Amino acid sequence: MSKTVQQLIIHGVTQDNRRFRPSDWAERLAGVMSQFRPAGSSAHRLTYSPYVFPTRLEDTPCVIVDERLRQLEPLAWKFVCDFAKDNHLQTSTRTLDGKS
Repeated sequence: MSKTVQQLIIHGVTQDNRRFRPSDWAERLAGVMSQFRPAGSSAHRLTYSPYVFPTRLEDTPCVIVDERLRQLEPLAWKFVCDFAKDNHLQTSTRTLDGKS
């Protein structure tokens, strides 16, 4: 059985194509969100949430936000969306098909 996962990608590039600073913004944002985890999972120190994690796409820092966070914690979802909006960051979405 496969399930579809929707993701919001927050790119480290502003709407006017400037690189967003500080350079570690993605790790900082993901670190703040590390407490949001699936029910029953252990909250290991120094690990990112499976719902919000930093990565690099085309050599640009990004944060991947799993849309399931919206149902788990709507205020956390709003926080990351507002972060992108307030800082004029480019966003995109993608759909992943995976096995459950």
